[in-house]
Amino acid sequence: MQLIPRLKQSSLQQKFQWVAKPVEYMNSAAKHSPDMFLADIAPQGSYIFVNHPEGMRQMITSDRSSFFAGSKDNQILKPIVGENSLLLIEGDRHKKRRKLLLPPFHGERMQSYGKLICDLTHNIVSRLKPNQSFVARQISQTISLQVIFEAVYGLQDGERSQALQGHINKLTNIFESTLTSAFLFFPLLQKDLGAWSPWGNLIRQRQAIDEGIYQELADRRQENNSDRSDILSLMMSAKDEEGEGLQDIELRDELMTLMFAGHETTATAIAWSLYWVHRQPEIRTKLRAEIASLGTDPEPMEIAQLPYLDAVCKETLRIYPVGMLTFPREVQKPLELIGYKLEPGQIVMGCIYLLHQREDVYPEPNKFKPERFLTQEFSPYEFFPFGGGKRRCIGEALAKLEMKLVLATIIANYDLELLEDKPESPARRGVTLAPKTGVKMIFKGKI
Repeated sequence: MQLIPRLKQSSLQQKFQWVAKPVEYMNSAAKHSPDMFLADIAPQGSYIFVNHPEGMRQMITSDRSSFFAGSKDNQILKPIVGENSLLLIEGDRHKKRRKLLLPPFHGERMQSYGKLICDLTHNIVSRLKPNQSFVARQISQTISLQVIFEAVYGLQDGERSQALQGHINKLTNIFESTLTSAFLFFPLLQKDLGAWSPWGNLIRQRQAIDEGIYQELADRRQENNSDRSDILSLMMSAKDEEGEGLQDIELRDELMTLMFAGHETTATAIAWSLYWVHRQPEIRTKLRAEIASLGTDPEPMEIAQLPYLDAVCKETLRIYPVGMLTFPREVQKPLELIGYKLEPGQIVMGCIYLLHQREDVYPEPNKFKPERFLTQEFSPYEFFPFGGGKRRCIGEALAKLEMKLVLATIIANYDLELLEDKPESPARRGVTLAPKTGVKMIFKGKI
């Protein structure tokens, strides 16, 4: 068995590069060690990045006696999502919670959200004026947040809804730069120095959001929610095998998780898809023809089944996955992973970005080629944008549906252009990978 390769840079250099330039950090590390390496990026100790499909498969499918997906190495998100979030609970409690929360995100529920997504997209994009310049990620963030509010929270346009949306936007936008993202990675920076300091701002926005959520929960408790189909109402009425429901603090933390992990990530994926489709106009032409083949006024679920649209969305999630890493897993006993020796207590993470950049899996990985998903079937351990195993993203079905329907609605009905010729580059936004400029575009008008 081989020892896991260690990178040449010092721990301090690695920490700063990981926060400031994550793509350069990962690309440089992969040249040194393409399958697995020790990443000295944790406050204490190292993580092991696994970039190989077989290594990913073993890590995800092994039982708890080999790898334990605990939460102590995922505490970076605790200030935002809270300690009762599905992301931060573990063991049997996590298993029960996941089972409780899964039904609203599957089956017939998705169909009811399809028309909502298309209508919201039309409503928001049609407000743009001809030849107006805009930032795609801001538009997709507005759409995604509205979807969260209507489908998840069940809140229509009203005073509370608008106030909550404003605070959520301010909270998520705190991490739009590399500098402010560093506050998540270095706890020493997490000081409340007043409303104008990044962490002070976060605390105040979080308090305002909490007040809105708890007031909404209190109002709902006095209502009869049996006729409501939004995800919050379903979560409030859900019971486990013992007949226990979620407490308000648990509901609050899950709502924050859905907002942060769902709205933020989907908005970024949509912005990337708009960039690639307009960067390569032949893709836009093919998409328009495919959507037009359904005739006038197709059903949203028909649109979501289109194969080329599916391939474009998959390639978007492959080339710059929004989530760069899988959930951390702790090694429980001495074992071997693709020829490398692992010891108990070591923390392994699948590196989704480097997995998706492997030349042996994706020839010409730096090129945007949706056709690869039409001509080849990739295993769940080669294409991994939503994680895997017990920690796979619970909102995957809603995120994919939203991404497809927003992109298709815009492409089929509106004419957009990129404002600049130069390529868009990926940059850190909190714990995710987002377009550095947000994708600057021009609205030409309705088709």
